[in-house]
Amino acid sequence: MDDRRKKLLFRAWRRGFQEMDLMMGRFADANLSSMVDADLDAFEALMHQPDQEVYDWLLERAPIPAAHDTPLLARIRAHRP
Repeated sequence: MDDRRKKLLFRAWRRGFQEMDLMMGRFADANLSSMVDADLDAFEALMHQPDQEVYDWLLERAPIPAAHDTPLLARIRAHRP
């Protein structure tokens, strides 16, 4: 695994609260190795957003801003337990 993916995996498992750690970490475990650059960019952009906002997007509690309404986010939503 390259350094970028290692950093993203680390950050995915240490988001700030357990529910986000589980959703993002499990998704990263299952998908990071096969992500293309565009997916990595989108995932990295999500890592820079506040936990509560991303959590609300994943649970469909809040509208997703156009900048983050990506196929990757749809895959994360479909992957959540």
